[in-house]
Amino acid sequence: MNLSRVTSLLIRGRRVYRTAGLVCGEPIRDAAVLLKNSYSVSAARDRTALLHRNHGEPSQVVQLESLVLAQMGPESVLVKMLAAPINPSDLNMIQGTYAILPELPAVGGNEGVGQVMEVGDKVKTLKVGDWVIPRDAGIGTWRTAAVLKADDLVTLPKDIPVLSAATLGVNPCTAFRMLTDFEELKPGDTVIQNAANSGVGQAVIQIAAAKGIQTINVVRDRPDLQQLSDRLTALGATHVITEETLRRPEMKELFKSCPRPKLALNGVGGKSATELLRHLQSGGSMVTYGGMAKQPVTVPVVRKVVFMMWVRLPIIHRTGSTPSCSSGT
Repeated sequence: MNLSRVTSLLIRGRRVYRTAGLVCGEPIRDAAVLLKNSYSVSAARDRTALLHRNHGEPSQVVQLESLVLAQMGPESVLVKMLAAPINPSDLNMIQGTYAILPELPAVGGNEGVGQVMEVGDKVKTLKVGDWVIPRDAGIGTWRTAAVLKADDLVTLPKDIPVLSAATLGVNPCTAFRMLTDFEELKPGDTVIQNAANSGVGQAVIQIAAAKGIQTINVVRDRPDLQQLSDRLTALGATHVITEETLRRPEMKELFKSCPRPKLALNGVGGKSATELLRHLQSGGSMVTYGGMAKQPVTVPVVRKVVFMMWVRLPIIHRTGSTPSCSSGT
């Protein structure tokens, strides 16, 4: 089956498709779309995958295909994928615009959770039934099953909800590193972020709240704004505002209830990033981890700020390396 239409629906998250065992379903809190494997455990040897042989728009190049499973080796495990999200970085890889690209043809998906069905003779770290997530990007999680090296996987407790397990490898780690690597934040400090309803944004809200850090969360205006605001507030958001409010004088009133931010987290770019910078404390830092507006970041000179761009976001949570930054005044 040509999956271009299915992929388009996946990206929008509008409908549910069930084909060859892959259930393409609901948005994950406005952050991603979840692929669920509907096959029973006994059918783990089926090898349907969402694959692309060329770079291009996902709706044009992604196909649903049957793949031959690799031979089991002594250090390999057979994994049945349980669920995998569709993140912007996954789509960028398919488009060929991402910082790291797998060899073609490639199975899409960088994160997800699977269950170990068989283990090689020399595998000591995993056992049948374990839940696992990829240790690194590019493994290709949009498939029903795969034979993988045991060392390329990390085990998880099985009492974690499947949705949380499938999205654990990228967004929460990104949020944690951004909150800890660039500013020494203390309880009562403030962080401002755009794309606050994204997967990273929601993780930032929850981690910051657990640390006693206030958050100003910027989202686009929408018909269900109050519902979204209530949901983010329930996660621990201190303030939820729109992009339009961010540009208005009433921001001065907001800063009577909380200090100006020491840290800004930018996943949008363009005018939104410029506005974040305007509201930073003098000497504050902005970390850029995405550019969904596909517009450059323009640094205002009306305030003296330190501008920091995190250029290694796509792989930092997996490599454990120190982030590379460029800074200036």
